[in-house]
This record gives sequence, structure tokens and C-alpha cells, in this order.
Amino acid sequence: MKSITGPFALVGLLLLAVSNGLSQNNGYCIGNQCFVAFQDPTDFANAQNNCAENGGHLMTVRSSVSHDTLFIILGGRSGEYWIGLHLSSGCPDASTELRGFQWVTKDGESDFYNWGAFDGTCSPRCVSVSKEGDFKWNQESCSMRAAGYLCEYNFQNPCKRLAVRGDESVAYKTPYGFEGEDVLSLPPGSTAVRRPAETKAICFGERWLEAPWSCEILKGGCEHECADGDQHAPVCFCPPGQVVNPKNNVTCEVFKDDPCLSLRCEQACFQTNDTYACMCDHGFELAPDGRTCEDINDCADERQCPGDHFACVNTVGAFDCVCEGGYRLMGDGRCVDVDECMSAPCEHMCSNTGGGYECSCFDGYAVMPEAPYKCKLYCGRVECPAECDPNDHLQCYCPQGYISDERASGVFCIDINECDMGYCTQYCRNTHGSYICSCAEGFTLVDVYKCKKDDVDVDTDGWEGSGATTPFVFINPTTVLYPDPTGRPSGVTAGGLLGIIVCIVIIVIMLLVFLAHHILKKRGNGKLESAGALKTQGDECHDLEQVTTEKCEKTASETTLKQDS
Repeated sequence: MKSITGPFALVGLLLLAVSNGLSQNNGYCIGNQCFVAFQDPTDFANAQNNCAENGGHLMTVRSSVSHDTLFIILGGRSGEYWIGLHLSSGCPDASTELRGFQWVTKDGESDFYNWGAFDGTCSPRCVSVSKEGDFKWNQESCSMRAAGYLCEYNFQNPCKRLAVRGDESVAYKTPYGFEGEDVLSLPPGSTAVRRPAETKAICFGERWLEAPWSCEILKGGCEHECADGDQHAPVCFCPPGQVVNPKNNVTCEVFKDDPCLSLRCEQACFQTNDTYACMCDHGFELAPDGRTCEDINDCADERQCPGDHFACVNTVGAFDCVCEGGYRLMGDGRCVDVDECMSAPCEHMCSNTGGGYECSCFDGYAVMPEAPYKCKLYCGRVECPAECDPNDHLQCYCPQGYISDERASGVFCIDINECDMGYCTQYCRNTHGSYICSCAEGFTLVDVYKCKKDDVDVDTDGWEGSGATTPFVFINPTTVLYPDPTGRPSGVTAGGLLGIIVCIVIIVIMLLVFLAHHILKKRGNGKLESAGALKTQGDECHDLEQVTTEKCEKTASETTLKQDS
């Protein structure tokens, strides 16, 4: 949309509707309403957003008159089309006329009901109609891609159709994209082409304005281009070799002896009395060379795009008036706040704000900084009750940075003191669910827990912190694994560690006993063999008879000599 000021502001805003590129053919206007069928396969939410972008909403069928309109705009189309009836939550209530459903206008007022079959299920919460189903209201899943959707637009100050004479005819085109000749009520911004004269007019304030009108609106109705002429009055101009038709002032005709050809104008040539000069399209100004055109920054004028929550976007040769982020354009030319919470963007709770929304969490949870629409378990104290499955009291969960402790009264989450784990290379301060590392003077904290020495010399006899020298123990980074700030320590408890040590000691003792027994057994076998060889002399020397020591020694010597021989 180009510059919108003065009486054409509302018309220009309405003309946004023809720029969305959607396939739209059938439409019908009556009184201050227009109904349009869009053949665009999509789900319910996108259908409603597309209607809202053009200042409307999905069609409400509140009366038999609007129901009859369905036959006009869908008479030649097949497939399901969304209408603006849905159930935001819960299950349908068959005891009420609208079954608990609401129109997208957030009300349940209706003098007409046309429900199809009802199976009592909760999941289909949106409504569609089709020619094949005799335009009954059918409950469908909101995620279904219907064949299209029906939009409803409300407006003020409509125009009546133009009177025709003799063999004349008038072709109308609405700002909502559909055309026709048998149109009774035309919304502001509609155009009319009277044939065969090819004169044009635009609807504004319940009356028709002849072309050329303001250049900001559809190029003033000109066939080629529109520019501001004398006293800023809009005029049409044609490309070189053509001239504006003086009968309608908008179409172009061939002109063989065109004096503009020699001027080599970059954009346009305009005749003033008997002279010709170059001129520029709207949004440009003539350069000092009198031939080329320079772009004008239209947004430099603070008067452009008046109204709350409008923003000006400069384009080549023009500018666009758009709504600020979080707002959408309505049919009356206002930018209204979009209720983002309707699309359930938050994991827990959502609060709509002007131009945006805020997510919040249930008690015991906190918003995740890295993903503000999600929630995570949160304690904020040294200990707090664990989040347990109501169907399984043994299935409990603790926030990150906490460890569970099962007691007689229940399961509790205890904050882990990560500073006892030696995670930081220098100073450490424990926090609820995490910890913070810091460094002594002359060092810089890197990678969350490491301290890198600065280039300047620092006294390494002590480390200064808060104005005092604070010693600390260096930890070899090659022997300690540093987890993330919210990492948990080993799951082995003190009792478990003691059990492991006792088992190791018992195994070592058993190994020592087995080894000693094996060695003693081997030595015992050697002693038995020596005892057999000396058995005879031993018996003789230990007989009851008295023998002298010399006799025993002699006998032992003889025995030894015999064995040697």
C-alpha cells in the first residue's frame, strides 16, 4: 500500500485484501457485509488468521439469510469449507442449541442451527460445511486440511451500483478479490469500470469518485502510471509513443509523433500547455539533470501512517503502512492487538499483553531462560518436596542440581553442593540448584569453571578476593572431570562406598589365605620323604634298650655311606 493520508486512508487499508495472492472467486455482499469463499486447503487456525489479515473473520451463519448465502458462494464448489464455529475446550454439550460451541467473534448468539450427525466425541472441535452435505454443520478435527474457508467482512458507508444507459455495462471489483456485474452493495474501495467508454470510478463515502483519483490508491485508476500534476492533482501518463485517451483520462493510445521521445525521460513525460517535460512517478522526485528520478524516503514524514500501533516501511517509490508486531489490521482501519494465547504458545499458562504475550508456570516450576515458552521443575530452597507421580509414589522427580532423599514422610529434593566436588579451578559459590565459579585477581573465568591467567604478573603466594588474600588449592584439570553447572555428582552414597571397600578387603584376605595354604602344603610333602629314609635308624636309636651316643652316631654314619654307594 502506498501513502495513505486524508480521506483515502480507510480505502487504502481495505485494498490490502487484494494483495494476499489467495485463490478467491465467489463472493456476495448484502447490506454492510460481504461473504467470500477462498479455495485454499488449510487447517482451521490458518483459515481464521487469513481472514483476520484482511480485517475479517471466518463466516458466522447466525440466520437463515446467511445460510442461503452458502448456496450462492459455494454452489459450484465441492469439499469441506471452514466456518467460524468452534469449541475452545472441553466436550460438546448436546443439551444446548450450540452444543457449547462459540463463534470466532467470542459469542454464542445465533437464531439459526443446522447441526449434522453428532457422535458425542470430544476431539472434533471445529465446524465445516459442504455442498455434498447439504451445508449441514459437521464437527471436524481443527487440524484437518479442508478444501477452503469462508470469510466474513463487515464495513460501513457502502456504495450502490451505478446506473447504466443503453448498451452500457459496469464491471465491479471488490477489495476482497471477487468481481461481478450483478452486485447490489459495494464496500469502500470497490472499483467500477464502465464499458465501452472504459471510464473508472472508486467507491468512497457512499459515492463514486471518477478516475484519476489519488495516486496512492491503485495508481489512481490509470492504465500505466499516475503522478502528481499541477497543484498536486493526480494525472495519468503513458509510456513513450503513447498518449492518455482524452475521453476517459486513464487509458493509453498510440501517438506516432510523440515529442517526449527526444527527452529520454526515465519515467514519465507530461505536457503543460504547449511544452513537454519529464516527471516522476509518485514516490520519486526529479533529479537535477531534469531526466532521471530519485527515490523519496516517504517515512521521513512523521505524518505518514497515522494511528495507534502503525509503522511506516519505506519502499522504492512508495511506502507501506503496516501494523506493529503483535497487532493486525481490522476492516475499520485500526491495528488491534493479536491474542497470541488463543494458539496456546505456552507450556503452562499464557497472559496476553499489548503486542505480545507472556508465559508463566505452575507452582513448583519456573520458565526456562533458553526457551521462555517452556517450564522446568524449580525449588529455590535448600530442600523441597519432590514432584511424584500420583499413580506411582516411587516415580519422583527433582529439579536439576538436586538429588532425591526418601524419608518416612515422603521424597524430598536436596540441593547438591557442587562446590564440594571441586568443579571450579579457584573460587566456588554454591547456589540453589547450581553453583558459580570465580577467579582470583589476575585470572579470567573461561568455560564456566576454568580460570585463565592474565598477561600481567600476579603474586602467586596468595589470591586476592574482596580486598583480602584468600588461599586456594589448585586442582589438576587432567584428573578431574568438570560437569556442566547443573550437572549432578556420582550416584554412589557413603554407605555404598563403604560396602565396596569391605568387599575388596575380604577378597584380598581370601587370596592371601589361599596362597599361604598352597606354599605350606608344598613344603610338607618334602619333609615326609626325608622322614621315611631315616625311619630305621631313628627307631633303633629310640629303642628302650640303653645304647651309647657313639653307637647311634656310628649307625647313622654307616647308613649314610650305604645310601651313597
